[in-house]
Amino acid sequence: MQLDWLLQPLLSQLNSGVLVLDAELRLVFINQFIARRADVQPEDVQGKSLFDVFTDVPQAWLQRKLQGVLALQVPAFSSWEQRQYIFKLPHLRPLSSDSQYMAQNCSMLPLTAPDGVSRYICLLIEDATDAYVYQQQLQQSVARLQLANRTDGLTGVLNRSYWQQQLSYEIQRAERYQHPLSLLMFDLDKFKQLNDRYGHLGGDAVLVALCARVTTLLRDTDLLGRYGGEEFGVILPETDLTGAMQVAQRICTAVAGQPMHYEQQTIRASVSLGVAAFTAGQSTDALIQQADEALYTAKRQGRNQAVAWRAVNNEYLKKVK
Repeated sequence: MQLDWLLQPLLSQLNSGVLVLDAELRLVFINQFIARRADVQPEDVQGKSLFDVFTDVPQAWLQRKLQGVLALQVPAFSSWEQRQYIFKLPHLRPLSSDSQYMAQNCSMLPLTAPDGVSRYICLLIEDATDAYVYQQQLQQSVARLQLANRTDGLTGVLNRSYWQQQLSYEIQRAERYQHPLSLLMFDLDKFKQLNDRYGHLGGDAVLVALCARVTTLLRDTDLLGRYGGEEFGVILPETDLTGAMQVAQRICTAVAGQPMHYEQQTIRASVSLGVAAFTAGQSTDALIQQADEALYTAKRQGRNQAVAWRAVNNEYLKKVK
């Protein structure tokens, strides 16, 4: 195929990649944009199979696309969003990216020679690295925003709003499938005294260390959230009251048994815990209230312990309030 003497210099200077293939998928022409980035000489690759020159292209996929263009004589297109790149070409941009290769949009266009018989394909390669990097940055920003919207800024555990949403979801799931579900509510004992003695920064350090310690005692499926101030909640899916009490006892023992540290000071702390198990038809607020009432009982009984909610506890608390 003879390219027009005016067209060839234009294609060579174009800031997009151009490859022309014959019906056997042999290279008829590549412009300088491709040649420079692939580190090949156009005259050296002319007449060679596309897949012999560019050995790292997705051959099976690309061959199907190209044969479809030849057979149907209709264009095909591949976006960087579908496949980041077809040809491993360096992007040569001073942009941060997780890939050293140029993100590409690729148009595959059927061509017919003036004789009306010979068929060719033109591949137009557009550098879409800027769009790819922008999309990456946007996704990272959205992910950070989503994380900020569901986590507590100090401790890094779930914030109250998102944690309660998850509790509602777990209650619906437990109701639908008749699976056990339990809830722990706990807070630091005498937290005001800690703040008075070590300052608010010391108190914050204890909260952070507490959450880190409790997290190590939980399963991946358990959900720890900050309910407010020094009070926290743990959602325990697939866990009955007996199992939840075992978790609560482990937390109680771990916190009391190992001191925390702040600015070369040793801080001893303890927690009180209330435990409640979900029952059919129960609302989110009702389950939280039960766990809170059990927590209140634990504090009345001397702190540094776990108490399970019972119906008698509820009646007793109504009387003392």
